[in-house]
Amino acid sequence: MTNSNPIKGKLIVFSAPSGSGKTTIVRHLLKQENLNLEFSISATSREKRGDEVHAKDYYFLSASEFKSKIKNEEFLEWEEVYRDNFYGTLKTEVERIWAQGKHVIFDIDVSGGLRIKRKFPDETLAVFVKPPSIDELKIRLKKRETESADKINMRIAKASAELATAPLFDVIIENDDLEKALHEAETIVGDFVKNTF
Repeated sequence: MTNSNPIKGKLIVFSAPSGSGKTTIVRHLLKQENLNLEFSISATSREKRGDEVHAKDYYFLSASEFKSKIKNEEFLEWEEVYRDNFYGTLKTEVERIWAQGKHVIFDIDVSGGLRIKRKFPDETLAVFVKPPSIDELKIRLKKRETESADKINMRIAKASAELATAPLFDVIIENDDLEKALHEAETIVGDFVKNTF
């Protein structure tokens, strides 16, 4: 990640309010072999949910481990989303993917996505996935049945602020029709990763 280590691949960032469908879009893109993508696994200090697996879904760290990695500047970007609830991208994760000759795709929150774009403006494609409406977002979050009503309300409040950042991204994909959104994402990413490696 130092200047002596030139960028080998592209960075594709997908950000959106929780429940917008960005994870579904990212999973679809990862299946398209011609795009040559590898998923950047984020680190988090939150507890595992359901059948999540360490080093597959997330790198699960304790809050103190996370803070010590921040201190040692081991993150490309990080954020304290809620109190003692950290998320971030380890520099080693991006280096691991580039070493495989692949492009890095991120499914991360809005501020993390914008931080990566600011650090690597030319190598990063920042895509914002927009839900049809806040009401639709609430319905999707409730359907998940993974979080309490309080947590959902917190996410909805955060979503309004996140939607205001959409114009700072390179591309906005509105996910009101999933098939259309998937096709649009494939085309945009395909054009971006052409002519590399």
